[in-house]
Amino acid sequence: MEIKDVVKEKYGQAALRVSTGGSSCCGASPALDACDPITSNLYDANQTNEIPEQAVKASLGCGNPTALAKLSPGETVLDLGSGGGIDVLLSARRVGPSGYAYGLDMTDEMLALARQNQLKAGVENVEFLKGEIENIPLPDNSVDVIISNCVINLSADKDRVLREAFRVLKPGGRLAVSDVVVTGDVPAEVRRHVELWVGCIAGALKDSEYITKLNAAGFESIDIEPTRVYTIEDARQFLTAQGIDVDTIAPAIDGKFKSAFIRAVKPCCKPGCCA
Repeated sequence: MEIKDVVKEKYGQAALRVSTGGSSCCGASPALDACDPITSNLYDANQTNEIPEQAVKASLGCGNPTALAKLSPGETVLDLGSGGGIDVLLSARRVGPSGYAYGLDMTDEMLALARQNQLKAGVENVEFLKGEIENIPLPDNSVDVIISNCVINLSADKDRVLREAFRVLKPGGRLAVSDVVVTGDVPAEVRRHVELWVGCIAGALKDSEYITKLNAAGFESIDIEPTRVYTIEDARQFLTAQGIDVDTIAPAIDGKFKSAFIRAVKPCCKPGCCA
């Protein structure tokens, strides 16, 4: 089964669990809090009070791009891998009636849940699109800001995702995404153990690789700001339950997996065109 099919199946199941009153937890055992600390406590009460509870429950992100991205009234925002719609709905409120927010997702179940949440929230300046982040169904130079919450790392073709993001951004447009990055080298076997724990965020790039790929796509003013650093203690309970000798692998992973806020800018085509 291809990575894309695995991701679609996992996120479709998560959407169905939320729709029936459960949790979106993507770990192997919810009883072990397998999704924490990756997906927990990312939004404050002021934000969660603005949107339906199911939108919050369906969040499978690793950060809060809406808290860190600079959004202005009248701007057009695109969320890559919008899931249950939490970041789209929050963004739509920030850009106001004169702005617009798109959510892009490939999973029918998540799209259905997001549209239900939009109706419950009563937010009109929103559209949820079906599609893949490697093939964004929007015109060139049509978006002011692209956000994403722990989705780009799930793509098997990250270079293409970043090229597509660059294409649809207007000159001077901003990429402002939350994702997981790896600092330093992690042995392949050890990395597989950790990705078992962080099943929602497998495929994380090294921070230096992320910068290289953003540069190759054409972006400038690239910045990676860590927002959470995961220690061996965060994963100890889950990894121990899998029969893994945690103390043996600790030195190879402790502090190397991080949630980060990644910023980049599409340069202006000519002097003054972004004014």
